[in-house]
Amino acid sequence: MNPQSLMLSCFGIHALGHDKALATGGLIELFGRAGVGEDAVRSTLTRMVGRGLLERHRVGRKTYFGITPRAAAVLQDGHDRVWHTGAVNRAWDGTWTLVGFSLPEAWRRERHDLRSRLVWGGFGLLQNGLWVAPGAVDVPALVEGLGLDDHLNVFRGAAATGPTDARAVLESAFDVEAIAKGYRSFLERWSGPLPAPETEGDLARQLLLHTDWLELVRTDPHLPAEHLPENWPAAGAEELFRTLAERYEAPARAEAGLLLDAIPVP
Repeated sequence: MNPQSLMLSCFGIHALGHDKALATGGLIELFGRAGVGEDAVRSTLTRMVGRGLLERHRVGRKTYFGITPRAAAVLQDGHDRVWHTGAVNRAWDGTWTLVGFSLPEAWRRERHDLRSRLVWGGFGLLQNGLWVAPGAVDVPALVEGLGLDDHLNVFRGAAATGPTDARAVLESAFDVEAIAKGYRSFLERWSGPLPAPETEGDLARQLLLHTDWLELVRTDPHLPAEHLPENWPAAGAEELFRTLAERYEAPARAEAGLLLDAIPVP
């Protein structure tokens, strides 16, 4: 797994809502148990400070890292997707949000950033220049800070009857099979008596489990269940995640109390 994704998960579990910063040494030890080397941990921490996701706190010879408001917002969004939104959309109201845009050819970075935000928000490319997502999406909040509002056209409504079938829209705008394959792969990786046996301890397994699941649900556009193929694997995968998360919680918390040196931060 990507070290930054693991680091975000780590701070989401152990720092978000706890107002504390974590010492470098404990992070190195934890990530070593998860198969990530010290050099990768240190370089990841440095990059995340540079990107405004973490901030350093020095106490004597020790360095601690805490989350910034920007990181807190990202982590809270992930927390909400995992524990509140869920992996199965059974409450679709039949509406769509559509975004159309046209940017100058030279604006490659702006186009990349906008597309990344749209994918993050559950949009798929329906046709050239037109993106669609099921349900109501707060597009202004999604694209905030990009400076592209004047180049966007946003619509919300229901599809007309006839040629615009919901199942056809999903199959055209989203790689439905790839999404299903992600859930099936999760089930294969984490089923059995000892998931992720190469890790050392439930604290490391908890970290890998949460990172794996969060990466999965963040790339899932939360498509309406009623228009997905039969035996959609998301429900089974989510049940497995919640079962394992509960199993690891208490022993992982005990390990963290011994391993992760922390200081309070405002």
